[in-house]
Amino acid sequence: MTSFCTRSSLLLLCAFAAAAQDYVDRTVERARREFNVPGIAVAIVKDGQVVLAKGYGVRKLGESTPVTAESLFRIASNTKAFTTASLAMLVDEGKIRWDDRVIDHMPEFQMYDPYVTHEMTIRDLLVHRSGLGLGAGDLMFWPATDFTRDEIIRHIRYLRPATSFRSRYAYDNLLYLVAGQMIPRITGKSWEEFVRERIFTPLGMSHTNASTAELMAAADVATPHAMADGNLVALAQTNHDNNAPAGSINSCVADLAKWMIAQLGHGAYPGGRLFSEKQSKEMWSAQTILPIGDLPKGAPAALQPMFNAYGLGWMLRDWRGKKMVYHTGSLAGYVSRTTLIPEIGLGVVVLTNQEADGAHAAIAYTVVDHYLNAPEADWVSAMHEAEPKEPPLPKRNSQSKPSLPLADYAGTYHDPWYGDVAVKEAAGRLSISFTHTKQLTGALEHWQYDTFVARWNDRTLNADAFVTFYLGADGKIEEVKVKPVSPLTDFSFDFQDLVLKPSVPRL
Repeated sequence: MTSFCTRSSLLLLCAFAAAAQDYVDRTVERARREFNVPGIAVAIVKDGQVVLAKGYGVRKLGESTPVTAESLFRIASNTKAFTTASLAMLVDEGKIRWDDRVIDHMPEFQMYDPYVTHEMTIRDLLVHRSGLGLGAGDLMFWPATDFTRDEIIRHIRYLRPATSFRSRYAYDNLLYLVAGQMIPRITGKSWEEFVRERIFTPLGMSHTNASTAELMAAADVATPHAMADGNLVALAQTNHDNNAPAGSINSCVADLAKWMIAQLGHGAYPGGRLFSEKQSKEMWSAQTILPIGDLPKGAPAALQPMFNAYGLGWMLRDWRGKKMVYHTGSLAGYVSRTTLIPEIGLGVVVLTNQEADGAHAAIAYTVVDHYLNAPEADWVSAMHEAEPKEPPLPKRNSQSKPSLPLADYAGTYHDPWYGDVAVKEAAGRLSISFTHTKQLTGALEHWQYDTFVARWNDRTLNADAFVTFYLGADGKIEEVKVKPVSPLTDFSFDFQDLVLKPSVPRL
């Protein structure tokens, strides 16, 4: 009788798992086609068990090698939860407190405003309310630069605030670098060593790493992809290790399933504990309130939250009456999402190798709705319809001419936090290059008056920018301002935060 019951239970479990996988398979394959994503990997955990860990599609466009549950993807800003979990362990050990002042552990740290420098706490580093603008200073690591971590932290002092301290939410990456660099100050171990020894190894995340070199050395890696002038192309891997605590972890769904089980266990995992329930609650508590805007006409009502906040390394909102704890990540040809519904013990992670947010959102929402027994919704179509459309270019006076001969625009222009940007003239054409960023090199094409458009040679950046030269009363250039051409440009291209002045004193 025991044998019969065990076998029957096993058969029922297998049948349930097959049925559960079928709707996921169908949704993922639709999302891959609809959003033109070569490869996707999905993991689902429920009540401490892995329900699904599976790869779909191919690692690289035009090749047949499939994505597997062990294929590595860059998880980008999903890394932030690993950084806050690391700090939570140090809080548990009494080595730091969330509200310790940063300068008490890192005396050389400075913000633009001395008051903010004096008052900034470790908690403030993690909750996107420092007063910096959206993505301020990201050009020091994105696209890949030659800045070191120490140089980036030293240059933060030159970033002018957009709002007053603690008054408004604006997502940033650089302060997570500062938070991560607290770890070697306190423990003597690098951020990479700490997350490997204290998180990856205990959880058995044997495929996961936290550096570009380790990613490049791995055998099973999903290649990143992006659109370039209307065509999907494969990208080369780029190095963003200089801001590792904000987004450098490379992982797979087989490993991230174990991470989600530990998170849903409030720090506990089979055989041990990462951090206390108290710290789990702290990380999942609202720290910064996020604005709630109106949904576009016709958008599904479930997308409208009743509350919206940022915790410590996690986004927080409600979904059909349940608390949702989640985060997304985006980095050079990869986008991803981790979604937890703690009340029902559910976790979903979706990794993709194409810069199309709609795919991971549609899959995550479909899985969550399935476990909530919600009315069936076509999230693939809904997210496709919700994709932002490129607006038309602003009007211009195409008959206008530059105020100066082209050679007079050439020179080196300096920004206090980024450094030098070079403009050169050759054969009647202008070019521009950001001296710390190899990918930011391109032609300057005249737009109107003293405004030009920087068209980057690397068309996968999708970040062309207006470059405007401002002249003084004597007709010489006093300042150069840069801003993205398209409002859909990734916010990490924070061209608008540059204050470029001629490096050579004006005569």
